[in-house]
Amino acid sequence: LYFAGYRSLSVTVSMLAPASVFVYSVYLCFHLKHEKIIRLLFIGFVAGFAILVLWLLMLRGILPYSGITNHLLIVQYTAFMAIFSIALELNINNYIKEKYKAQKEALKNLEEKERLVSRQNEMLEQKVEERTHEIKAMQKQLIQQEKLASLGDLTAGIAHEIQNPLNFVNNFSEVNNELIEEVKSQKEKLKKGELDDLLNDIYQNNEKIHHHGKRADAIVKGMLQHSQASKGEKILTDINALSDEYLRLSFQGFRAKDKMFNCDIQTHFDQSLGKVNIIPQDIGRVLLNLYNNAFYAINEKKKTAGDHYQPTVSVSTYYSLSTSGEGRGEVISVTDNGNGIPQNIVDKIFQPFFTTKPTGQGTGLGLSLAYDIVKSHGGEIKVETKEGEGSEFAIFLPV
Repeated sequence: LYFAGYRSLSVTVSMLAPASVFVYSVYLCFHLKHEKIIRLLFIGFVAGFAILVLWLLMLRGILPYSGITNHLLIVQYTAFMAIFSIALELNINNYIKEKYKAQKEALKNLEEKERLVSRQNEMLEQKVEERTHEIKAMQKQLIQQEKLASLGDLTAGIAHEIQNPLNFVNNFSEVNNELIEEVKSQKEKLKKGELDDLLNDIYQNNEKIHHHGKRADAIVKGMLQHSQASKGEKILTDINALSDEYLRLSFQGFRAKDKMFNCDIQTHFDQSLGKVNIIPQDIGRVLLNLYNNAFYAINEKKKTAGDHYQPTVSVSTYYSLSTSGEGRGEVISVTDNGNGIPQNIVDKIFQPFFTTKPTGQGTGLGLSLAYDIVKSHGGEIKVETKEGEGSEFAIFLPV
């Protein structure tokens, strides 16, 4: 402006520049926290103010013009530029340091939080592991209770079954004692033919005692086999005989709990079936559970149905292909004409702890265990049901 001829305007601008620097310096002195920067700004302010005074004195003629005074403005602005550049650099460096310090502090806090989260995760994992062990222990206990419950049902049926041969044994042994006493008391009077007849009767009674004793022995052995834990040893088993045996035991066990219970039992066993390699105790548990459920279903329906209702349980065996069609096997089908299973819960019946029975009458583990046992044999268990009409459970065992 000065060299372009606007000398008065250049003087005004030259006066405004130090004034603005003064105002800004005062502002920074109150807002900056770094003493070194404040000192630099103060020095720049004092130097600029002094140069401005000298320049004004020169304009008033108080100070003579010289090579130094003519360049006061250049010196002033050069000094301002140098001082404020240094102050700006220090301010930027301090800003970077503070930011780095803040980032470092934030990183430290983050690492501390990560360590805290890591410790919390370890504690949670430990608690989850403890709860998992507790749940597994509880599941084992419930499974054992379910096995004991099935054993109780089986024992009730066995008690009824074993009572019949024991009655024969007791009755025939009493008859033999009477015959022996008769022989002793009348041996002088008896003719040879009569004596032989009495001895033959005693012999035949002993044969019957022996027969029913063997029958009771077989029942007891079956009970012991069922009560023993499975060792995973598969043997060739006649599923017709196995199905029939557990059907009778389940029926008698149900009758032991409800003397008024009765139903029509139908069996359709395919006599051409060969023996299948299974663990008989385990498959027996599966059958016992299905039979008990079938008897329970028809008994519940009988409570609400009219006199025309005839509760029926049907058991069939036959050859069939697997659902995938890849293998041939033997099927045990258990059908009842009870109330059936609602379609909205059919997919849940094999889940652990799911039961349709009232509280206290079922653990919800029976069908779950049955499913696992059949799967462990490489087989399948399927259900077809129609609400209000009944259900059919089919066990497929590969040959």
